[in-house]
Amino acid sequence: MKIKFCGAARNVTGSAHLITLDSGYRILLDCGLFQGKGQHVWDNNNKWGFDPKSVDTVILSHAHIDHTGRVPKLVKDGFRGSIYATHATRSLCGIMLLDSAKIQERDVDWHNRKVLRKKKRRGKKLRVALYGTEDVGPAMEMFTGCAYNQWYQITPEVRMMYRDAGHLLGSANVTLEIKEGDQVTTVGFTGDIGRPDRPILKDPHSMQQVDYLICESTYGAKDHEGNPEQSEKFLEVIKEACIEKKGKLIIPAFSLGRTQELVYMLDKMETAGLLPKLPVYVDSPLAINATQVFGAHPECFDNALHEYLLIDDNPFGFNDLHYYRDVADSKKLNESDEPCIIISSSGMMNAGRVKHHLYNNIDDPKNTFLIVGYCSPDTPGGMLRAGIPEIKLFGDIKEVKAEVKIMDSFSAHADRREMYEHIENQKDGLKQLFLVHGELDSQEKFKTYLEERGFNDILIPTHGYEISI
Repeated sequence: MKIKFCGAARNVTGSAHLITLDSGYRILLDCGLFQGKGQHVWDNNNKWGFDPKSVDTVILSHAHIDHTGRVPKLVKDGFRGSIYATHATRSLCGIMLLDSAKIQERDVDWHNRKVLRKKKRRGKKLRVALYGTEDVGPAMEMFTGCAYNQWYQITPEVRMMYRDAGHLLGSANVTLEIKEGDQVTTVGFTGDIGRPDRPILKDPHSMQQVDYLICESTYGAKDHEGNPEQSEKFLEVIKEACIEKKGKLIIPAFSLGRTQELVYMLDKMETAGLLPKLPVYVDSPLAINATQVFGAHPECFDNALHEYLLIDDNPFGFNDLHYYRDVADSKKLNESDEPCIIISSSGMMNAGRVKHHLYNNIDDPKNTFLIVGYCSPDTPGGMLRAGIPEIKLFGDIKEVKAEVKIMDSFSAHADRREMYEHIENQKDGLKQLFLVHGELDSQEKFKTYLEERGFNDILIPTHGYEISI
């Protein structure tokens, strides 16, 4: 069989790995959207590296858009097979892909208006959206929901098992058992590895021993802060930003996962009497929908949350918390000078309402932006992480006067130690390890880290690389 790495190869978006069996049967692990800006991102999202019609099965690790965001395009371009996902991932994809479709349509409309205004004479082609809202329904009809820790017979020669990856509601690692003739080969895909002892979700469950492993490496070069430090530091940031400076604390956070974790943490602070009297706004329609899906899947909750539910039957709501769907309400937040906490997507600040909050608040030294997760270097979030003095937004240059703070301890991705511990059981029997979903510098450092601890035959594939195993 062969594995071809069609995305998230030496970068962290566009997860897609194609397995072709000797019989010709094709399995696509993830079908993610490339994120960021620039012509190369657009080109990557419009190129497959394979014929969508030739793919027989898609197996999704979790619902984040960089792992699922091209599923409607795959179907639009001719895929007619089955799409496997956990039950919670299937539920979340129903809202995530619709939201993504609206973003595709809006971004293309903005780009085309810009082309017609400035570049029409040069003959630059107008863009067509990757897919629209009308393409999401047909894709969702192809989904099959799966439970954890059960074998599913995909074909007579392939069976698959999901185990909880602890990264996001419904996230999973994937074990494939493939029989070709008299030979049985096992292939593992970690998806995104979560962190132990994180709020809401159960701890990650390692997969059984496999022959070949495709492993994420996002934080392969660092270790995160511990949980007690995180809660204390978060409270310190809130007090400094909103009480001492009397400004806004704006937290760019992905609508799915990170927002719910932040709200849950604030809810516990409020219940314990630690949270200052402040209005908290979740300014994201998608986050509201996602939070409702979270409430519908308590089977994914850890014991700590189940125990907290005995004290507070709504862990995602308290008196000073306001969920905003309406655009007019979002605009009022930018017109107001009240100290407050605003949680808004997207986490990289390259789209969504938070981009408008960035535009309206980044040049005010009273305000604070708290970045709580990974951002691609070419996104506004990535640029602010790098400490740029000014940033271009909506055609205007804005001076960065607001304070920018970073707390990577909120990351839903395991750090290098946690990733190593998650795959340590693979060390002795593994034939080859492939590192994906990471920037090259982090991957190279993680490769060295693993080799020092006994792993061998580690490969960092390039985009489009294909290998026979």
